[in-house]
Amino acid sequence: MQISIEVQQALLDAEAKALATYSEADGVSVVPVSSVRMMDGKVVLVNYFFGQTVRNVEANPDVALTFWSGLSGYRIKAKATYKTQGDVFDEVVGWIKNTLPTRVVKGVLILEPTVLYDISAGAEAGKVVG
Repeated sequence: MQISIEVQQALLDAEAKALATYSEADGVSVVPVSSVRMMDGKVVLVNYFFGQTVRNVEANPDVALTFWSGLSGYRIKAKATYKTQGDVFDEVVGWIKNTLPTRVVKGVLILEPTVLYDISAGAEAGKVVG
């Protein structure tokens, strides 16, 4: 599915972002997310500290990314893959080296959106927008 430029910008500018994952072995994990990029219509999240999150994604690729500013926000359901090498990984390593040189990129989660929900306060809350 395609995410509009408006929603992409809302994600990049969001005051808060949280990623939810699940596996039978480790259960639910919800973690804050900091470094995010949009690449080729996919959401790319940087792994600095994801432990259980990576295990969960490897067992179950279904994830949800929620982001908001004030009372406006969205939830993206997606299929996730985890990469520790390749073009996307290399590009992210270069980006982080320039912007946060003390951070070590362990890997990247690449989210391919499947459904988008508006979670903003008001009458449209919970509405599927994509």
